[in-house]
Amino acid sequence: MIEVHHLNNSRSQRVLWLLEELGLDYGIVAYARDPQTMLAPAALKAVHPLGKSPVIRDGALTLAESGAIIEYLVEREGGKLRPEAGTPARLRYLYWLHFAEGSAMTPLLLKLYLSRIGPAAAAVPAAAAVMERVEAQIASILSYLEAELAPGSHFAGEEFSAADIQMTFPLEAAAARGGLDGGYPRLSDYLARMQSRPGYRRAIERGGPYALLR
Repeated sequence: MIEVHHLNNSRSQRVLWLLEELGLDYGIVAYARDPQTMLAPAALKAVHPLGKSPVIRDGALTLAESGAIIEYLVEREGGKLRPEAGTPARLRYLYWLHFAEGSAMTPLLLKLYLSRIGPAAAAVPAAAAVMERVEAQIASILSYLEAELAPGSHFAGEEFSAADIQMTFPLEAAAARGGLDGGYPRLSDYLARMQSRPGYRRAIERGGPYALLR
């Protein structure tokens, strides 16, 4: 049975979601963030040297990084939730699977870290300039995604795929702290559709309360 080392309010939630969508049996080893620092507990370092989540164990295999975990599990299950090779949908799938962390999450994380500095950061010209640049980049990415996503569709095409699981996390982060609101109707509709999927809801029930940090 697959074992998920699951940290609350983290990327590991989408691994639970994928497992639910694939219909796989799995167990959860749960970890809670420090309420003051919001960091993962040191106990996770016994599982993986970086002490981060998600990490899965499947027999003798220990694997970290949500994108790698998604690719491994999809391959393990014979390509379920992945478009057929050689199709335009497969290329879009590959692109969005990596866009989520490669392009979308970086400015969102920068905004989170800068905002934690507090009001004093606004008095530092360099910090204010960086925040302005970060917010402009987030707006550019959201506009790009809004244009790329056809009404009622998914990121790889008409069918739901594992790329949607990967892309939902940065959109949830953008809704929490990156300006994703009613000004992006396609993205807002898409996010609501993803969060209403039975597999998504079951993952929340298994993994516990889920809310991204603002």
